[in-house]
Amino acid sequence: MNKLHVGLFTECYRPIQNGIVASIDALASSLRAQGDDVVCVTPSMPGYQEVQEHVVRIPSLPLPTRTAYRLTIPLLPNETDARLLERLSIVHTLSAFVTGWMGARLARRLHVPHVFTYHTQLEEYAHYFPFESRLTRNAAASLTRSHCNAADVVIVPTRAMEERLRQLGVRPRIEVVPSGIDVGLFAGGRRRDDLRRRLGVTASDKMVLAVGRLGREKNLELTLGAFARLDFPEARLVLIGDGPQREMLERTAVRLGIAGRTTFAGEFSRDSLPDVYASADVLAFTSRSETQGLVLVEALAAGLAVVAVDTPQTRDVLGDEGTVVGSDAAAIAAAIAAALQRSLTAGRHVAAASIASRFDAGKVGGRIRAIYEGLADSRRIAAAG
Repeated sequence: MNKLHVGLFTECYRPIQNGIVASIDALASSLRAQGDDVVCVTPSMPGYQEVQEHVVRIPSLPLPTRTAYRLTIPLLPNETDARLLERLSIVHTLSAFVTGWMGARLARRLHVPHVFTYHTQLEEYAHYFPFESRLTRNAAASLTRSHCNAADVVIVPTRAMEERLRQLGVRPRIEVVPSGIDVGLFAGGRRRDDLRRRLGVTASDKMVLAVGRLGREKNLELTLGAFARLDFPEARLVLIGDGPQREMLERTAVRLGIAGRTTFAGEFSRDSLPDVYASADVLAFTSRSETQGLVLVEALAAGLAVVAVDTPQTRDVLGDEGTVVGSDAAAIAAAIAAALQRSLTAGRHVAAASIASRFDAGKVGGRIRAIYEGLADSRRIAAAG
């Protein structure tokens, strides 16, 4: 097995915490465990002290909106980083923005395979840009299509996203490979009374959990609206995460009369999330913008019942393991109530084994590495011929 030198080009990386960053770290760890070299190329983050080796930071500017994401300035890295990038045998882009296009250009110049993972439905983030929404969505779709068509292989996490890209006019080969997690880490979470108390959940309460960035694209107003209709007096809603909509969501909780039963807990480190999932009684997931929804996988691995808004990609992830309902507050509330009632009599839902067979980070990394190897072999054969 030939050693690979892989460059992961992403607009989104530490210190940001989200599903994309988690999936990138899981892939990098898996590839390194298989003996490969991996370098992550990503925008600089002012004030952040780099704690990892093999991360190349590209100069960046803040976006003209309230977000932690940065706009990469396409400048050459320093001489040491440039030598590191010249060794790459695989370029894997995880963003269709500037950093991704830097990777695509480098792949062409080095004559090495270019793989792109479609992590984000960019058009669902049009509200972050100060332009007319329809034009922004069209531009985002065009950017996605052109970047996909510049790649040798496009990886999508769900079959629904493969269909979405074909509708956009994407031509190259598409492989469906989910984003992986450390299933054992999340299956090993402990239900902790002290953590529940810290989150405002008493011993007799039932904990309804929502995990994710507090941004408009996550549709958390629907979560709050559903909880306001929940006929389960001893339930408490806990939101893990932070983001630009936090103040608005806090005001919404007050308006709906549920502020006293809602905890905005802020961000938790990834290592602490397994205990959070294990300490909850049901996950409410109302986002419609995901390409997969890593939160769903984490919750199921932890044995947590899931109630989610029905989308094709969510059905792809959950299969028979969760409850999907329409995008209606009353229907979501009824499904949450039913899940809480089941937890009173049947105990915790256990799905870690089936989740591991599909989403284990090591297995996912092995599948992606096989794609790299196939492309590299094809290049070698073509060059020899």
